[in-house]
Order: sequence, then structure tokens, then C-alpha cells
Amino acid sequence: MSTIQVRVITPEGIYKEFETPYLNFQTTDGDRGILPNHMPIVCSLRIGRMSSEENGVRTLYAVAGGLLYFHDNHAEILTDAIENKDEIDIERAKASKERAEKRLARTDRNTDMKRAELALKRSLNRLSIAGM
Repeated sequence: MSTIQVRVITPEGIYKEFETPYLNFQTTDGDRGILPNHMPIVCSLRIGRMSSEENGVRTLYAVAGGLLYFHDNHAEILTDAIENKDEIDIERAKASKERAEKRLARTDRNTDMKRAELALKRSLNRLSIAGM
């Protein structure tokens, strides 16, 4: 059975390398999935989920956006942040959600609303992946 070789890279370096029979992810154009021998693609990832099968177990990740490049059964994912479902600190994600909601509720002109919206989306995504 063919597999996809996946490498996930963050600003801190290589987060993880693994093999999987499929890769599902969310792009700025919608949900996508790739199987071995898929045609080459480059996609912009949105804040969302990614799933794969690693060692026979379905694995979920919270992805903070980024870029996915696939060619010759190799996928390279460049992202600012990614967390496996088991790595998510639920209390930290809840605190981040509350901070973002408070910033969005302000009417202060100095509040960066786009940044607050993105922080809220990232925290809600992490909580969703964690099953909250």
C-alpha cells in the first residue's frame, strides 16, 4: 500500500515527520483530501483541522493556517503553529478565547480587531479539536 510522507515545519523547526495513507485538511478554498499518487498541489491552509492515519490510528491536529505543498507522495506543511489533539492545553485555549472575546468587545480604536478575530478563531479551533 502506498503512503504519503509528511513533514510539518513550524518557525521552531520540524514539528513532525510521518507516513499516512491519506491527509485531510482545510484550505482557504474549502476542505480537501489527498491520497497517494495525487497530482501535485499547493494550497493555502486556513485555521482549521487536519487529520491523518498514523500507525493505524486516526490523528487530529489543530492547524493555525499555513501552506501545504504536495508532490511525488511527499507533503510539506508550513505553519506558524500546529497541535495534536492530545497536546492541546484546554485551560490555556479557554483563557485565550476569553482574552480574544474581551478585546473584540472593546470599542477602543487602538484595539487590533483583525488580530483579536484571528486569536479567537485559533482558540475556538483548538477547543473544537480537543472535543470541547
